[in-house]
Amino acid sequence: MAYGKAFIGGFLATLIFHQGVYALFYLVGADLPAPPFNMAATAPLGIPAVISLAFWGGVWGLPIWLLIRHATGSAYWLRAALFGALLPSAVALFIVFPIKGLGVAGGWNPQVIVGALILNAAWGIGLGLFMRLASARS
Repeated sequence: MAYGKAFIGGFLATLIFHQGVYALFYLVGADLPAPPFNMAATAPLGIPAVISLAFWGGVWGLPIWLLIRHATGSAYWLRAALFGALLPSAVALFIVFPIKGLGVAGGWNPQVIVGALILNAAWGIGLGLFMRLASARS
């Protein structure tokens, strides 16, 4: 049951926290490759990009939850932010980007790297919040 909650928490954290911060970046005029809550179809299934991203956020919710679940107090939130920032960002920057022909770490562009870390830290905090709320209801 906790794994299902972690998936749902990661999915929702993507839609609310990750995309919420991304929308703030968009509103202040950051140079972004796509708008927030991007509904453009993705290959090969034609799923909206934001739903595909949220699915992968749900998948990432599982290992991140395993890493943060035993922490207490401020260590819980710090781990949620750090593991959320570092692990998904590293995979995106060093594996996904090159597969998509975008260059390792977005061509080592500091804005891309820092942006990824901020977005995914927000996602991690969101996951942590949803998991705390889910465990309070159990």
